[in-house]
Amino acid sequence: MSTVGTSTAEAAAGAWREPRAGASVTVRVPASSANLGPGFDSVGIALGVWDECTVTVTEQPGVVVEVSGEGEGAVPLDASHLVVRSLAATTAHLGLPTPAGLHLRCTNAVPHSRGLGSSATAIVTGALAAAALCCPQATPFDDAADPDVRGRLLDVVNQVASALEGHPDNASASVYGGATVSVMTPGDAGPLTATTRLPLHDDVAVLVCVPSTRLSTALARSVLPESVSLSTAVQSTARGALLVHALTNDPSVLMAGTVDVLHQEHRRASYPAAMSLVDELRAHGHAGVISGAGPSVLVLTTSTRVEQARVVAQSTPGWRVLSPDVPGDGCAVVTVIH
Repeated sequence: MSTVGTSTAEAAAGAWREPRAGASVTVRVPASSANLGPGFDSVGIALGVWDECTVTVTEQPGVVVEVSGEGEGAVPLDASHLVVRSLAATTAHLGLPTPAGLHLRCTNAVPHSRGLGSSATAIVTGALAAAALCCPQATPFDDAADPDVRGRLLDVVNQVASALEGHPDNASASVYGGATVSVMTPGDAGPLTATTRLPLHDDVAVLVCVPSTRLSTALARSVLPESVSLSTAVQSTARGALLVHALTNDPSVLMAGTVDVLHQEHRRASYPAAMSLVDELRAHGHAGVISGAGPSVLVLTTSTRVEQARVVAQSTPGWRVLSPDVPGDGCAVVTVIH
């Protein structure tokens, strides 16, 4: 569980320090799907589609960003890049200045504006890069890594990334991997996020149906009502509890555990093709849901039924069907030079 808050005192005690020129880190961060039907803003699952970024502290002041893959030619290449902004927020969280000179090389595979957590992936990337650069004990996340150091880095990343996102579902899944349940509560120094990893049932498998169209998260959230009835809240809570049971103990109830009464129908006009695919999948007994804010569709199924779900998904034109794994670990430090 992640419950660590601000680290200014740790910085003063020497746990964190400003990185020198020449310091460099490479990190990998997985995509994620959030909500999974009734787990709105709280439940997420990591997907085996990865962004990778190398951040180097330079003697020359200024920020240089190189991007290849998803977002190439469409995202800013200066200090307004989301990875850079997240990195700066993390150094501030640690009580340290942001390095004046930075060079970023980003290789992106997570589709943008498709409901697969691309913004959370970028935020986690910047947060992990900053934490690793500022932690003298940070090493690559391999079998030789100190679990206490790794845990401390992930705690910081989860807190910062969830606060920047405004909700922890995507961010926490990208941080820890697997499936996660997170709760964000107000705190004197900002929101605090508590995350628990779910022991995902071995038979759970996923498909992701990705359209060519995009949808901004801000637009998708703008159509949601500010309040719901008590009966709707009760139904949503019950379905969310059943979702956790389905993911961890009994995948046979995934259909019932992914029924949403809170957000998907309100957004139907924003992604009609996606909701039509969800309807088609569910009519054939497959637990299709909108992935995050959409318009991608996530199918939660089992290893014995995944090919049947693929046939239904591929029968609808205009969708690219992916079969990512659910990585057991989330974001990782690949290399680090202090």
